[in-house]
Amino acid sequence: MPALTTDRLQLVPISLDAIEAVLDHDKARAEAVVGARFPEQWPNDDLVAIGFPYSRAALRADPATRLWGDSLVLMRDEPRVIGSVVFHGMPVGGIAEVAYSIEETSRCRGYAVEAVEACVNWALAQPGITAVQATTFPWHFASLGVIRRVGMVHVGNRDHDTLGELLVFERARS
Repeated sequence: MPALTTDRLQLVPISLDAIEAVLDHDKARAEAVVGARFPEQWPNDDLVAIGFPYSRAALRADPATRLWGDSLVLMRDEPRVIGSVVFHGMPVGGIAEVAYSIEETSRCRGYAVEAVEACVNWALAQPGITAVQATTFPWHFASLGVIRRVGMVHVGNRDHDTLGELLVFERARS
């Protein structure tokens, strides 16, 4: 994925070097690799578990597949990471699945919508991609707002092993 720029944000592809620094909880190295400050609480165990569910061996074996479309969200006017938009690896069957997070002090400013929309538009322009999906919990109102504002519609439900029902949303290539 190339770097993308929006009105307020810069979306920078996540490199294997950056991921390895995050997995090592080496904030100074991660910041040096990315060229931007990370949020105070990053990296931490929750970020690693949720954002990077692949083993280090799998990442190293095929970073192009595992990190397909993944980007860090930086402020356009300052070198500061405020979140990430990730896909769950290279899509299979033409459907990409997107996930995103904005650090707590930068929420409620429209950054998630801006970043996710840019990444979804990029994904839908890729050969073979027919749709992008996102999942969230029925009670996660902020996530529901982002998903709907980027033009996704509810297409079904899926069960999560431990947390219950997930809603599935999709935006198809037009």
